[in-house]
Amino acid sequence: MRKRPPLSMSLYNISDVCQITFAFFAMKIILTGSHGFLGTAFSQFLAVKGITTIPLLRHENGQREEGIVWRPGVDPKCLDGADAVVHLAGARIDRRWTPAVRREIESSRVDFTRALCGALAAVPHPPARLLCASAIGYYGDRGEETLDEQSSQGAGFLADLTAAWEAAAEPARRAGIRIVHLRLGVVLGRERGALARLLPLFRLGLGGPVGGGRQYMSWIHRDDAIGAMLHLLELPNAAGPYNLTAPQPATNKEFARALGRALRRPAVLPVPGFALRAVFGEMASETLLASARALPQRLMDSGFAFRFPDLDAALRNLVGA
Repeated sequence: MRKRPPLSMSLYNISDVCQITFAFFAMKIILTGSHGFLGTAFSQFLAVKGITTIPLLRHENGQREEGIVWRPGVDPKCLDGADAVVHLAGARIDRRWTPAVRREIESSRVDFTRALCGALAAVPHPPARLLCASAIGYYGDRGEETLDEQSSQGAGFLADLTAAWEAAAEPARRAGIRIVHLRLGVVLGRERGALARLLPLFRLGLGGPVGGGRQYMSWIHRDDAIGAMLHLLELPNAAGPYNLTAPQPATNKEFARALGRALRRPAVLPVPGFALRAVFGEMASETLLASARALPQRLMDSGFAFRFPDLDAALRNLVGA
């Protein structure tokens, strides 16, 4: 198997090891999106603990990586016998949404999820559980309204996309597979993702709030996102949507100031909303400038303990301060 760079063990403490039960070591976990930001971290973290995930590959990859090769329309027998599937695959949304990009985003989420869930439902021994990526984009732009998993669907491309994405798992649910929808917020990590793209500017003192900074940003430390996924894999009868966000959402202005404090740099240079709309169009309006104040109510009710509920502590950890 192709080796991946080791995960920094400084991000984890011994209590994380103890929280993983022995049942995990015998589990067969199939993982889609294994090369993505969260998928890479998830598989590396489990590998450190001696737990193997099996990547689902859509094309043959020679001898560079072992995994299951499957794509829609192919006999799903290779998917038989998995204990769990963690489905994180999806095309990038952080680019201008041309008609072609929209089709790619929709196909990679809705169409592929529907095909995968239909295949899992058809095998003789389907998995007991499926963790399927989703997003807090489901709620749309809601200003200062406090949102939880009971909140209604919002408006816009992302809200409609996310609703269709979650509905695409219906074939697996009808087959008796327990479906958990991971409504992810902005996942903060040092190596990749939104924070990694911001760090160069903020380190130069050129960072600041976006579009006025009043919009709420529901964030989560990468370690807590991984911990929540493990928690939901083990949690008896977990099903339906779970917000994977920290319990203390921050406005964009608060986030910029906290990152400036962590780096000991000023963070006062604003990025005007009109400039972002000119470059990214609708994508900017529905992501960078939209406000979603989402709380992880079901996670908290289930007893999950966040390692980084506080934004300042999370950013200090990630930037090495």
